Amino acid sequence: MPYTQDILEELDLLSRYNLSTTLEGIKVHQHTASEATIAATQRLHKKGLVSQEDGGYLTSLGREAAEHAQAFLRILKPD
Repeated sequence: MPYTQDILEELDLLSRYNLSTTLEGIKVHQHTASEATIAATQRLHKKGLVSQEDGGYLTSLGREAAEHAQAFLRILKPD
């Protein structure tokens, strides 16, 4: 399965979450965020990964996905 732009945008959002706490979420502002970011956030909500259409907190499934996404990016990060 090739990576689509939609998947890359969703991975980017998941990588922004602070995994050291469950009390910190992300708010995607309709007036300042790009259309792609807004759409990615809405897709993550529909998939059950974030609590709100505009971001919010990670769900249990979302936290697991964010952990994997962030680990993936750490592995691929150039030295």
